[in-house]
Amino acid sequence: MSEPGPVDPALADADDAWHAMSAENVVARMGSRLDAGLSSGDAARKLDLCGPNALPEAARKSLSRVFLAQFLSPLIYILVVAAVIAFAMGHRGDALVILVVVFINAVIGAFQEGRAERSMEALQRLSRLRAQVIRDGEPLEIEARDLVPGDVMVLGAGDAVGADARLVVTAALETSEAALTGESLPVPKNVAVLDRAASLPDRRNMVYSGTHVATGRGRAVVVATGLATEVGKIASLTSGAKEPKTPLEARIDQFGRYLVAAALGLFAAVVSIGLLRGLPFLDIFMVAISQMVSMVPEGLPVAMTIALAVGMQRMARRGVIVRRLSAVETLGSTSVICSDKTGTLTRNEMTVTRAWLPGGRVVDVSGTGYSPEGSLTLEGRVVDATVDEAVRALAEASALCNDAQLVAPDARDPRWRPLGDPTEAALLAFAWKACLDVDELRRDCPRRDEIPFDASEKMMATQHEAGCVLIKGAPERVLGLCASQWPGGASEPLDEAARTLIEAAADEMAQDALRLLAVARVDGVESFDVKAGFEPFQGRACFLGLLGQMDPPRAEVAEAVALCRAAGIRPVMVTGDHKATGLAIARQLGIAREGDIVLNGTELEQMPEQDLRISLDRVSVFARVHPSQKLRIVEAFQSRGWTVAMTGDGVNDAPALAAADVGVAMGITGTEVAKSAAKIVISDDNFATIVHAVDEGRLVYNNLKKVILYLFATSMAEVIVLLCALFFGYPLPLAAVQILWINIVTEGTVTVNLIMEQREGDEMERPPVPPGDPLLDRGLLRRVCLMTPVMAASTFGYFIWRLGTGVEFAQVQTETFTVLAVSQWFNVLNCRSATRSAFDRGLFGNRWLIGGLLLGNVLHFLVIYTEPLSRIFHTVPIALSEFFLIGAVASCVLWAEEIRKLFARRAAARRVPAG
Repeated sequence: MSEPGPVDPALADADDAWHAMSAENVVARMGSRLDAGLSSGDAARKLDLCGPNALPEAARKSLSRVFLAQFLSPLIYILVVAAVIAFAMGHRGDALVILVVVFINAVIGAFQEGRAERSMEALQRLSRLRAQVIRDGEPLEIEARDLVPGDVMVLGAGDAVGADARLVVTAALETSEAALTGESLPVPKNVAVLDRAASLPDRRNMVYSGTHVATGRGRAVVVATGLATEVGKIASLTSGAKEPKTPLEARIDQFGRYLVAAALGLFAAVVSIGLLRGLPFLDIFMVAISQMVSMVPEGLPVAMTIALAVGMQRMARRGVIVRRLSAVETLGSTSVICSDKTGTLTRNEMTVTRAWLPGGRVVDVSGTGYSPEGSLTLEGRVVDATVDEAVRALAEASALCNDAQLVAPDARDPRWRPLGDPTEAALLAFAWKACLDVDELRRDCPRRDEIPFDASEKMMATQHEAGCVLIKGAPERVLGLCASQWPGGASEPLDEAARTLIEAAADEMAQDALRLLAVARVDGVESFDVKAGFEPFQGRACFLGLLGQMDPPRAEVAEAVALCRAAGIRPVMVTGDHKATGLAIARQLGIAREGDIVLNGTELEQMPEQDLRISLDRVSVFARVHPSQKLRIVEAFQSRGWTVAMTGDGVNDAPALAAADVGVAMGITGTEVAKSAAKIVISDDNFATIVHAVDEGRLVYNNLKKVILYLFATSMAEVIVLLCALFFGYPLPLAAVQILWINIVTEGTVTVNLIMEQREGDEMERPPVPPGDPLLDRGLLRRVCLMTPVMAASTFGYFIWRLGTGVEFAQVQTETFTVLAVSQWFNVLNCRSATRSAFDRGLFGNRWLIGGLLLGNVLHFLVIYTEPLSRIFHTVPIALSEFFLIGAVASCVLWAEEIRKLFARRAAARRVPAG
């Protein structure tokens, strides 16, 4: 029979079920040869035809696009309109200053976002993959992006799989597919033909891009590259996920609309008052335009951008790379964190935590990860292989019936790490903790033969000298081979009572979400027939014990979860692991509480959307979910009005990362697809780092609101002073350039510095900011309604009083200008806290603010006493003695706010229950 002709991969049916074809047929269809692979010429032709084996990168935004994007804000629109109006009125200096402010804001924002992108590019350069292939009959190492359909890949333990491929040769091959399917345990592979309907996780004769080899070796022929891979298909899902506006962007839009409405209202009021007083329309129109322009807080866009940039830098110091500036604040508004389990909540390091010895003795094992540091304790006393024969037998068998190795810390990685199956590496760490020298043991007891792990048998066996065979595997299978047990000293018959005791111990350990292995030994084996399998050992094995292991929670995560709870944030586990395992870890960490429920992927699939939304209040763990379900979970939380942060590292997390309000990717284990979809990348893959980032986000938002309070109260005070003068028939207390000085210089020297305010300590004790909460909320408006009238009354009252003393108008205007400036300096101290006294916060707690106040004072003295500034800003020198009176009048706003804070603290104390 003739072989099928080669199929050009570019023309091949995209729905070819490669897993349902024989290995020979796949090789032939791809125009390759198992022994020689592709020729160099064929590989080059296919690379030209199919393109590189890479996902299309999102077009990098040009510097000009990033820069122009900074102008897309209602506040910026208002400032640009104000500049145009000022220019049309002949105030070219005013217009220039406003445009300079807008330009500086854009430069800062573009610079920070550019830094984040450069950090991401550095991460990507470090993670370029290489692949071993056979070409022209010779082994060759190439970049994974140069793989083409038909290439024969050579796979070994620790190798990353560079493309989707059909296995043609395997030897005890297992791959880790957690990044693609969420399956936390290595998946055994073979070359057997499968049913066409087999689902992706069940295609045991395929390997996929984005996964890696846990143990064993094999060869596979590439069948899909680039977007045709399973990773590529999920990347397409990600590109289709709609990215929501951040809460800050929505609030800025809302604030901008309110500001426009208020400015138009002010314009109408000024024109109406002027016409009622009989003033010429042109004159009153110009005054109204000036008032409308002065109402816009020019410093807000710059302050907002710098606030986010400072937050970005603070987060960077804590291992958080922020790819989108506004995401800094969004983290602070987060009300739900949907977190992956493996590696984020847990260490992603399998660890033996408990051993069960024949006779019912339970040994607790300390230490975490693959480090040999730790000890074994039995009933409170330390035991090891040197003093307990049963422990020694179990530890030796665990180390010898084992294909893994432990790699010691080095300059590249300070951690102990596994080479091979993580489950077996954990057994080696257990043996070292039992005071065995594993390296010496393996030299003294070399392996003579083996029965590799078989997925159907769920066991493996190794033969050593003196006819000794060691077996490990699933407890029910190993126990079925045993006729005796070894409690130490001598073997004992394994009667029905002993079997019942072992089965009960296994059930108890399984309920604690421990993954179990049983270990046994067969002595006196004269011949070892691999083909006969485990049948010759039936009724001859001696049971040595049970080993329970788990991927332990990170030590700091439980505290971070408690911090989330106190902050009103719901932590939710979204995992590809089993329900029992996920629930056990969630309970240990405090994620799952009494009355909470767990949903798995099947239950989620069958649940109507309305029922899911109703159930969200009680669901703390989603288990065994696939990519589209993770996306559905995020959207369901968002439909309830929650701000969702989604963490993840795998390809399967990318669509949900893109759709979440804040997608948080893992920097160490995260795939490039996940990092590209996320707005934030954490460098240490730690849930606690995310909580620290939330804390920083809340600090940024709180400081931003302090700035808004300060700027809005100041702008309104200026407006009221000028309106009062207009309404009561007085000359304008402030010249236009003096108003501009206050808006740009007086405010500018302290506004940015207020952003640097340190945390008050209770940021993580407050509830999350609701998505619809305006930037200028009721609390701030109440404070504005106190601050603004006091500042306006102080300034306008001083102005009227000084006019009545017969002092020259230039002198009165300069002093009024100074009263307003000094009152703003006092008011910035008010804005540092909503309830704490300005004196309790420590005047020198924010050195940036103190520096800004000193600079503001120096500049104000210069504008009054030096030329040409005094001429430009219409000021005259003030007698130094007048400053004492000016300071006393201007401080009224400080004392008024101190009285309000005193009552606020007393009211809060009455609300707190005693004890």
